[in-house]
Parts: sequence; C-alpha cells; structure tokens
Amino acid sequence: MFPRGRKLLLGVAGGISAYKSCDLLRRLQDEGFIVDVVPTAASLNFVGKSTWEALSGRKVITDLWSDVETVPHISMAKESDLIVIAPTTADLLAKLASGRADDLLTNIVLASTAPKILVPAMHSEMWLNPATVANVKLLQERGFFIITPDVGQMTGSDIGIGRYPESSRIITEINLHVMNSADLKGKKILITAGGTREPIDPIRFIGNRSSGKQGFALAMAAASRGAQVHLVSANTDLPIIEGITTTYVETAEQMASVLQIEFPHSDALIMSAAVADVRVANYSDQKIRKEGLNQVDLEKNPDILKTLSGIKKSGQIIVGFAAETSADIASLEQSGHEKLASKSLDLIYVNNVSNGAIFGSDQTQGLIIDNQKKVIKVPEISKDTLSDILLDQLVSKLG
Repeated sequence: MFPRGRKLLLGVAGGISAYKSCDLLRRLQDEGFIVDVVPTAASLNFVGKSTWEALSGRKVITDLWSDVETVPHISMAKESDLIVIAPTTADLLAKLASGRADDLLTNIVLASTAPKILVPAMHSEMWLNPATVANVKLLQERGFFIITPDVGQMTGSDIGIGRYPESSRIITEINLHVMNSADLKGKKILITAGGTREPIDPIRFIGNRSSGKQGFALAMAAASRGAQVHLVSANTDLPIIEGITTTYVETAEQMASVLQIEFPHSDALIMSAAVADVRVANYSDQKIRKEGLNQVDLEKNPDILKTLSGIKKSGQIIVGFAAETSADIASLEQSGHEKLASKSLDLIYVNNVSNGAIFGSDQTQGLIIDNQKKVIKVPEISKDTLSDILLDQLVSKLG
C-alpha cells in the first residue's frame, strides 16, 4: 500500500506515550493516508521534530509563528480529511472542551470541519477524574469520536485504565469511523484528463478546449475515497495531486499506449479526457512555412474506449464522457444512449458544450446514463460535486 490522497493530520500531545505514535504514523501510512504531524510543544520533550519529519517524509510545523505567510492553522485545517490526536492528554482534553486555541494544534482543531478522533492516554486517576469525565462527555456531544483507553500497565508499576491503545486497535476504530468515506479502498481507478494534441509540425497542433478540470476533480475525489488512482493527463496546466500516480501524455496514441498497459490491472477506467478523433498523416519534423501550409492530411485515431471495451474483463467498469453541441435534452439523451451502446460502456456522462460551455469552467451540467438505461439529470453543479455523484454510481456497479 502507499498514500492515495486521503490527508490525515496526526496531533501529538505531551504524554510519555507520544513515542507510540511513531508506530501509529507508520500504520496510518500503510492504510493509504498522507500524514501531517502537528506535535504540541510539550510533546517535543518526548519525540523531536526531526523524528516526525523523517517518519512522515513531510515538513513539520511546531508553532503558530512558523511559515506565517501560509497561515498554517487555516490551510492545514482545510486540507485535512481527518484529524487524529494520539495521545490526547487530560490537559488537551480540557483545552478542546473549553474551545481554547493557544497553539497550532488547537487552532487547527477549532478551524477544521473534518471528523476528529481523540485517543486519550493518561493515568487512571486522571482519566476517571470528574473533570476529565465531563470534558470527554462534552466533546462527544460536540461530535468528537473518543477511543476509550486500554487497561494495562502505566508508567511505573501502576495498572489500570488509561493506557495508550495498540496501533492495530486505533487503526480499526479509525477505519470503522471513516469507512463510509473510504468506499473505494482497495480499488485501482484509472482516470484520464485534459485534451490530446496532434502535432502538425514542431510548432502547430490540432487540439481541443478541454482544461482537464473534471478529470483532476475525479482523481482527487477517488483518492479521497481510498482508491489507488492513476491519472493520465494530457496537456493540462493543473497542479499535481499529491498521493496519486500521474502520467503525462500529449497525443491520443500516447494515451492509448498507457491505457493498454494499465487498464488490465485496474478495476475501473473513467475516460474524461477529450481525445482527438483524427491525427495529422503528413506530420513535418520541420516548421512548415506559411506559404507551404496549404493542406493538412488527416487520418483517424484509434477509438480508445472501443478498443479497451473489447478487452474488458468481468467486473471491470468503464465510464465515458461525451461532449455534444445540442441544447435539446432529448437529443442529448439519445446521443448518450447511442455512444454508450456503441462503445460498450457501463456509464456515460454527456453534456452540451455549445458556445464554449463547460470547457475550462468549474461548473458542469448534463446527463448520466448507465447501461441499464437509467438516466440522471445533472443540473448546474460544480465539477467536484459531479465527481462524487459519478463515483457513487461507480461504487454501486463495483458492488
């Protein structure tokens, strides 16, 4: 396993069991999480910043006054899909219950809307103290998920409740808590994005208006739901999505070559890229002078979707996209049904791109049609929202 895009923030409070979170960090990475560690100042007495950076492979910020130009307490709050604090000390429980924000970790927690899981670890007397009991109850009422401590030996010879749970138990609890948002865990999803370009000469090309935004939105959404994502990107200017494999191509032929290798090992292909139907037959490796540019001979590109449908194995799913220039819903639906059938697809998203609509936009609208003739009308929504709607349909078909 390796990171697939789900971002988890691991907070570490100042208890002696902080060292156990080193193992937890490794196990979280095995589960496919990209982990950012935020240690409190007190915890650095037990495990240093350099250890967290070495284990996570990521920069560690330890206070509010570092990298202030990036406003880390807000950016990290927004970027994290899940916050886990292990260990959570009695002091930190009290801070969180009172809504205090006097360091980086508590600021992030207060600014985040992500699910929050706390792993308390402390001596039995502290865990059973009425103040701690009240703080835990209040936090649970506010939506925090509390993993009850184990019973066992504490620091010294004391035995009782309050022991830091084993990493395996914490992982199980986390997976149970977030399983609904990781419904593609263990699946390999192949996604294409952007628009292919077919060169005329070293300077000119035949292309299209696709920005790749929909494909990248799908890749991000699939990774966040636990999938192992391979994104094949054609001529986009979008930033790399951390935690997924990205292959860059230019032409339809190059894209086809990558897909023919990767598709047999994938559970699903989502073909959101706009692939050129034709390529230049008389490509010149030297710039064609203007006076010589009288005619360009074209030849058809292979139909990638149709080719891959021909080698599809039982259980594999193929999702296609179709851009049309008809504003009439009935015509749009008919075109979608025809393309879905002719290319042997499981799902297709068809939309109207008349007058430059959709391409380059953050919004989209159209129809989702499946091979059981079910039609879902999609009003104008964000491409991020469409991604989750399409993935819901994909999950259903994957069973």
